Amino acid sequence: MTKQKYYITTPIYYPNDVPHLGHAYTTIAADALARWHKLLGKEVFFLTGTDEHGKKIEKTAKKAGKKPKEFIDALIPEFKKAWSQLEIEYDHFIRTTDPEHEKVVQEVLQKCFDNGDIYKGEYSGLYCTDCEAYYTEKDAPDFSCPTHKKPLENLKEESYFFKLSKYQDFLLDLYKKNPKFISPKTRKNEIINRVKEGLKDFSISRTSFDWGVPLPFDKKHVAYVWFDALLNYYSACQLPKKEKFWPADVHIIGKDIIWFHTVYWPAMLKSAGIKLPKEVFAHGWWTILNEKMGKSAGNAIKINQLVGYAGPDTVRYFLLRATPFGDDGDFSEQALKDRHNNELANKLGNLISRVSTLAEKYGLEKTPIKNISSKETYKKVSKYFEGLEFDKALNEIFAFIDKCNEYVQNKKPWETQDKKVLYELTNDIKDFTILLSPFIPSTCEKIAKTFNFKIDSKELDKPLKISKIKKSEILFRKIN
Repeated sequence: MTKQKYYITTPIYYPNDVPHLGHAYTTIAADALARWHKLLGKEVFFLTGTDEHGKKIEKTAKKAGKKPKEFIDALIPEFKKAWSQLEIEYDHFIRTTDPEHEKVVQEVLQKCFDNGDIYKGEYSGLYCTDCEAYYTEKDAPDFSCPTHKKPLENLKEESYFFKLSKYQDFLLDLYKKNPKFISPKTRKNEIINRVKEGLKDFSISRTSFDWGVPLPFDKKHVAYVWFDALLNYYSACQLPKKEKFWPADVHIIGKDIIWFHTVYWPAMLKSAGIKLPKEVFAHGWWTILNEKMGKSAGNAIKINQLVGYAGPDTVRYFLLRATPFGDDGDFSEQALKDRHNNELANKLGNLISRVSTLAEKYGLEKTPIKNISSKETYKKVSKYFEGLEFDKALNEIFAFIDKCNEYVQNKKPWETQDKKVLYELTNDIKDFTILLSPFIPSTCEKIAKTFNFKIDSKELDKPLKISKIKKSEILFRKIN
């Protein structure tokens, strides 16, 4: 029987500095989603990578006294190391300087050109190098970038344009017929209203720098970074044995790049005759003192610092539980510590410690599971994963853990030495650990090893085999 496919992507990140909490948030969410679908027995392709062309990279590399490729090559290991520290299990790491990717970019450009959707003109406008984007005076009345708060440059150059204006009706029809294409709902109306106002053709080439993919029909021009970067999701599926994964099930992105992904991207694909992705989910930002976190703001929390607080599983848990995925969240070290101590150490860690200690001491006796069933929890968690409502899925799992803690308190197995109660509790632990594993994988592996079960959705609600259990190590030490 052919396995169901699932393809998930993060945006590809600018390697002009080491990754920080903002990058981590998107990647952890994508990883949890990928692990969930693997748990369900699907064949999953999880893509992440780096966006390596454009004026911004060329400028940063020059400042560092290096050639762009040399500069980037030195930073890629930082991204791979960060993802390893956060237990991210991606299936492929794409770089836009990969020859296979550049070839696909040129093929798609040629297709759009042959279809009459690309023409030569002249561009002048207010440009932000950090965004790699032009702004109108309406978007930036003070001539300052709305995202980076830096003065915009007035640029004028010969350019090729993509006929985005031609795709207005197509896009509005797409949003209507595919209500999930733009998620969450709160973001959809803002895009629909902007598209209804009318679309301008956008510039897809540059001559003011040469660090990019040359246009196949005019080598004096290099592709605008967004035309190049967006195609990574498709070019990764042109690799051997990956063709079957296109179109993507979901692109997970930050809300600041939603326009490119829900307007430019589907129009480009339509022009080239390529199938469209099923969903673009734009999450909120993490802020510190209500300022967007990032390198330009000078307040970015690096991955080392993040993991240093309490380890990777606490970071993963905190970021996905502290705020609904579509909303903004304000980060504080204290909030992270509170969740670590109160939820992970007290509720989860103590339960595992108590039950494993008592099971080692008194053993287990098989009995039908009647007191706490995980069936309802599994149904709800599945539903929340479908809507990328990670916080609600975690709330549901922890409500189940609360029930287990109450059951221990009520039954007092340390007094009664009731092996049947302990057996029921170990079954409950098995079930919630499997559901929790996409969020805090290494902790769940430790729990599975202690109670001798496999992390597999087929094991849910199956009676646990009786085995010799030894007291668990301390899973979460309290942070002062």
